[in-house]
Amino acid sequence: SMRPDTGTLHPEDVQTVATHLGVKPEEVVEMETRLSGRDVALEGSGEDDDEHAAPIAWLSDPHAEPSEVLERMQHTRLQEEGLRSALAQLDERSRAIVQRRWLTEGDSATLHELASEYGVSAERIRQIEAKAMQRMRGLLSA
Repeated sequence: SMRPDTGTLHPEDVQTVATHLGVKPEEVVEMETRLSGRDVALEGSGEDDDEHAAPIAWLSDPHAEPSEVLERMQHTRLQEEGLRSALAQLDERSRAIVQRRWLTEGDSATLHELASEYGVSAERIRQIEAKAMQRMRGLLSA
């Protein structure tokens, strides 16, 4: 039987229903809570002119248009392929410098770190990097 003040089952009734259905009392309480809740119209009430207040507006993502997502993925893939191709056309030292300065996750190498590894000045590393980047820009824009 229901409690007149709250409309919920008495604890002994919860136990009886749980035993009868072969479920835990917590599941009976959860289902009672779900069943006693009110329905919400996804499209709104029809009385309100604000379409953004309707719950359906919360569910849609205007940035997730499938064709646009696919286009972005293809564009990203083409950029990655172009970058790989441009890197492959650099000499080994230039490629290593660009990769260590720009394409490593976490801490990228400094000009001074690379200079000590290659036995040249930091300015020479900067020049090699600038020339490699200029060449890559030309390859990527072609």
